[in-house]
Amino acid sequence: KMMDRVLVQKLEDAVWIGRSLFERSKTSGSSANMSFFHNGTMYISRSGSCFGTLKADEFAVMDMNGASLSGSKPSKEWPLHLKVYQKKPGTGAVIHTHGTYGVLWSFVPAEDETDVIPDHTPYLKMKLGKVGLVPYEKPGSQALFDAFEQRVMDSDGYLLKQHGAVVPGKSLMDAFFCLEELEESARIAWMLRQAGMR
Repeated sequence: KMMDRVLVQKLEDAVWIGRSLFERSKTSGSSANMSFFHNGTMYISRSGSCFGTLKADEFAVMDMNGASLSGSKPSKEWPLHLKVYQKKPGTGAVIHTHGTYGVLWSFVPAEDETDVIPDHTPYLKMKLGKVGLVPYEKPGSQALFDAFEQRVMDSDGYLLKQHGAVVPGKSLMDAFFCLEELEESARIAWMLRQAGMR
């Protein structure tokens, strides 16, 4: 049957976002993953896919219990995405990257782990809100998923320590804009810190 137009548009947005992030070195290799919510199901980039060459048919489909509804193997970090959809109704998409400045900033000790990126400019708070730190656990591990679940309600976006950002949004483009703002805010904070100005 014909795919509905809304789904086609979401897949097009996802492919465009992936390429944009990859071409501007905001992600590399096959490290990033992205998902969106559609008709009660989660579409997530499949295991081993690269944002630079992502295609519309490279998404695995899962239900809200984490059962696979398609032949594609989902990214191993799918439980991070699913937790957000389960706990925060109204989430339309989630993007996870290993952006350099987000990772760098995750090493800086935080006074408040529910709000770790300083708002030197107002835009991160305006677009996304608070970014919480999730303690380090091995990528793809149950320990990481558990640590993430414990902190998912404390903040609006997340920084996995020594790993990267997990950013939800109302839509794919919203999540993309929020991720861009998170990385830029982390970059500014890092550079000000390097200059001894914080």
